[in-house]
Amino acid sequence: MATDRTADVTWHGDLMTGKGRIDSVSSGAIGGLDVDWAARSEDVGSETSPEELIAAAHAACFSMALAHTLGQDGHPAEELKTSVSVTFQPGEGITKIAITVAGNVPGLDDGGFREAAETAKDNCPVSKALTGVPEISIDARLQS
Repeated sequence: MATDRTADVTWHGDLMTGKGRIDSVSSGAIGGLDVDWAARSEDVGSETSPEELIAAAHAACFSMALAHTLGQDGHPAEELKTSVSVTFQPGEGITKIAITVAGNVPGLDDGGFREAAETAKDNCPVSKALTGVPEISIDARLQS
């Protein structure tokens, strides 16, 4: 069954001096988040940015895809810790995404974990949606 997710944003003013607010999302999980150009382009303030939200979505999607891949291969993960960094360059857009994942996966060696992580990166729906990004890298390691 297909699912639709929605988000509502209100923006006031122009790009450089205006302010926006993520009012709500369909699940009700987040809302009331401020956004503005400075938060997006200068790494300042306490507002969020579209790239920060993309990073969160990508980290969650990738983790789910990796958990699925590992489970299908008979090596369910005890724990996966994923971090995603999205680089935004004003005038160019999103230029790089870096995925870092550490996993506790009994019975799997480093090579097998890296291979599963590459498969997850290539097949997670958010990765597929971001194929226009020039560089998506992955650093996958097992925790000892």
